[in-house]
Amino acid sequence: MYDRLLLPVDTSAGVDQAIDHAIDAATRYEATLHILFVVDTDTYSSYTGDEYVHEFEGLEDALEQAGGEAVESVQARAADAGVETVIAVRHGVPHEEILRYADEADIGLTIMGSKHRSSEYRRLLGSVAERVVRTTERPVTVVKTPVDAD
Repeated sequence: MYDRLLLPVDTSAGVDQAIDHAIDAATRYEATLHILFVVDTDTYSSYTGDEYVHEFEGLEDALEQAGGEAVESVQARAADAGVETVIAVRHGVPHEEILRYADEADIGLTIMGSKHRSSEYRRLLGSVAERVVRTTERPVTVVKTPVDAD
């Protein structure tokens, strides 16, 4: 049914159950699992930096390195399950880059992790998963992970 799945990851615990779900789905569908990390440009573009910090030790580089490690970790887990993968690290607004990647790679199903939070939290901040679900025309599965009270 699906031959290309997309798993956007970040470094939070909210994606852990989605990783298991995506690897399981890729195994069942014999699909290629695309693993994407988006370095949020809003995060590092709002940081003024410090003239004493070397340019390669800045926030952008740290986020990119964390993203690379995140996708490689999932790639290793998928390989252990015999799942073919494609990894990517992009820069931009997370939900926009996820949507763009899904279109470019002709993704059949996106599997996203989301922390299960109170409606008050969602009303104030929303979530990347929610934005993707509301704006895509492609199928999306959201796997919620319970979190402790904020």
